[in-house]
Amino acid sequence: MMSSNFFAYLSRMKLIKRWSLMRNTRDENIAEHSHQVAVIAHALGQIANTYFGGNYDPGRLALLALYHDAGEVVIGDLPTPVKYYNPEIKISYGQIENIARGKLLSMLPQELTTAYRPLLFPDESTAEYHLVKAADKLAAYIKCLEEGTAGNREFVEAQSSIAQALEQFYALPEVAWFRDHCLPAFAKTLDELG
Repeated sequence: MMSSNFFAYLSRMKLIKRWSLMRNTRDENIAEHSHQVAVIAHALGQIANTYFGGNYDPGRLALLALYHDAGEVVIGDLPTPVKYYNPEIKISYGQIENIARGKLLSMLPQELTTAYRPLLFPDESTAEYHLVKAADKLAAYIKCLEEGTAGNREFVEAQSSIAQALEQFYALPEVAWFRDHCLPAFAKTLDELG
């Protein structure tokens, strides 16, 4: 059986910094970000199932979230203002991300590719995918809240634009519930949380 570099490559997610164009009070890497997105996606699935008659597999949501930025271990994290500067760059970057995910998939033994392909290339038309995207935006918004709470005004505009992007997700009752019941706590101090 061939040797696989896939998992060693993924472990390098901790080396890819997010928010590279901005001054941070604390750097964030894509491994930390993916973990937070997984926790939030799992919570959104549980909230949907518990309060709104949903039928999600929260474990599956967490798994999809853990891999949602895996391609960045190959290409790095392109800052949002660059990624979305114009439609051509956005399309080209999407193609580059697909190539990077394909490279990762090729590092697995053939017998494992069937299991990992849906994690690296999720079906973007599903409700699961949409919920993971909501979790991704919520995690970015939380980063902005934390930076603002620490007195860093660098994230004011980012927070405003992410809040605007989140509006489309608030039509999902589980996302609105998380906004109303969970988001405010991220601006609290440790003593206030306790």
